[in-house]
This record gives sequence, C-alpha cells and structure tokens, in this order.
Amino acid sequence: MAVTTMDSESARTPQPQAALTKGHHSLFSAGALSAKLGPQGKHYVCGSIAAFTNIVVTFPIQKVLFRQQLHGVLATEAVRQLQRDGLRNLYRGLLPPLLQKSTTVAIMFGLYEDFSRVLLDRVGSSGVPELITRSFAAALAGTTEAILTPFERVQTLLQDHRHHGRFNNTAHTFRTLLSEYGVKECYRGLIPILLRNGPSNVLFFGLRGPIKEQLPEATSRFGHLVIDFVCGGVLGAGLGIMFYPLNVVKSRAQSQVGGAFQPCRQVLLTVWRERGGSLAKLFRGAHLNYHRSLLSWGIINATYELLLKLISEDEWRG
Repeated sequence: MAVTTMDSESARTPQPQAALTKGHHSLFSAGALSAKLGPQGKHYVCGSIAAFTNIVVTFPIQKVLFRQQLHGVLATEAVRQLQRDGLRNLYRGLLPPLLQKSTTVAIMFGLYEDFSRVLLDRVGSSGVPELITRSFAAALAGTTEAILTPFERVQTLLQDHRHHGRFNNTAHTFRTLLSEYGVKECYRGLIPILLRNGPSNVLFFGLRGPIKEQLPEATSRFGHLVIDFVCGGVLGAGLGIMFYPLNVVKSRAQSQVGGAFQPCRQVLLTVWRERGGSLAKLFRGAHLNYHRSLLSWGIINATYELLLKLISEDEWRG
C-alpha cells in the first residue's frame, strides 16, 4: 500500500508560506481573515462551519434515530413520539450538538492537519511510513474530541422524553449535573465514545483519498461538490454502521442519571437481553443511521472542501 493513502488537503494544495502575505498585508479577500487564521487555522474554521450546517439540517432525523437507539422501537413509533412531544420540542436539545459537533469536527480536521504536520516533521527521516504517521495523527485527533463528551451527555438527556420534566435546557442540565453529581457525571459514556472516535477517524482520513480516486474526475465546481459529497457520505454511512453498537451503548449509558458507572460490556449485554438476543433489534435504527450519516457526512465533507477551495482561491488571487 502506498504511503500516500492517508488523504490530506494540505498535502494536495500548494501552501507556500511566502504566498500568504504580500506587502505586509493579507491576501484574503477581506484583507484580514486569512492572516488571522494562519496556514492551518482555516481547517478549524471550515470544519466548524461544515458541522454547523449539517446539524441544523439533520437534527430532526437524529432525534428519530436516538429514540430508536434508546427504546428499540420502529422508526414510525419514534416519529409518533416526536409528534406527541409537539413542534416546540422538535429542536429541543439542539444547542449541545450544535456546540459539540461544530467544535469536534473543527478539532477533527484541524488537529489532524496539525498533528500530521508535526509528526511528519519529527519522523520524516526515520523511515516510518507516512500512512502510519497520518493514522496516528487521526487517532490522536479523535481521542482529543472526547474532551467534549459532556455535550453529547446533555444532548442525550434533553432528547430523552423521560427527562423532559426534570431538565429545562442546556444550561439547566449542566448546572443540575454539576451541582448534584459532579464533573464525573458529565463524562458518563466516555469509554464507548473513545472506542468510536479514534478508529473511525483513522478509517475516515485513511479511506477518503482512495475512495475519491475511484470516482469520476470532476470538471466543474459543482462536480467537485458532488464528488466530495459522495465520498464523505459513503464513508460516513459505512462507519456509522460499523460503530452502531457503540452508539447504542453510549445512548443507553448516558440516559442514566446518577448511580454506578457500568462497563461497556455490561451495558451491551443488558441491551442484548432486553431485545431478546436479536441482532436485528440491536441494530434497530441502523438503516436510518445509515441514511442520516450519508447525508450528514456528505454535507460536512462537501462543505469543508468547498470552503477550503474558496479560501485558497482568495489567497492565490491576492
């Protein structure tokens, strides 16, 4: 396998340092943003905006999926639950994923580029394959994302109708958890998140380039947008299915408030027994997760790549 398998926007796009400034002023169209972001900061900004766009579009689908993961019900029943909750509760719990996802995707893309650059500089002459170095960078970025577990925790509680009467909003939920249970309670479900984030990041960045190479070559900006959407969507959907049981475990663990922290294996066995030892019931909601991930990661990848191209074009035009 070639060492260039790990995809990197910074590796594909020329970014000479001297081209970033000219005559002591920024080359970005607005005159300041590019200089403020720096050569790597744009990855954080583009990732954050891409995630923000995705969350606003797909949040109702995520709520249906969450109800299926938590209760093991069919999609039609999950939709009926949301209908009974009313339109005013449809976007209840939006703020935590909006903050969490915007930040984690920024970290995912930004730290991947930063870790890759630093590690490649350090081990460039040691003979370590670039694929291994970039895989390690992706795993580090994914592990760092887990710092924001409390946002997933609060999102779970706000989406669970059993807690509607106890938690009013994001700020109230955080205050209640911290005052009554302490910081540790905010990190319930951390282990399945760690088991999910690192490996999924490695696979996402490792396969993004090869998948894109197998797709037809784009000849227009719209064509590039479609290719990036398909590439991100296919990867996101596949990884969503692969790590679906971990998300079930996370949702079940995080729906609990107070009490002992149960190991992942114990939570999984509990869900398995409750659903009659049925693999189909364990994966209930996986088909909706597949389509949501296809849409979500298609939006994220296409928006991220489009924004990077726009910023790079402005830099070069200057």
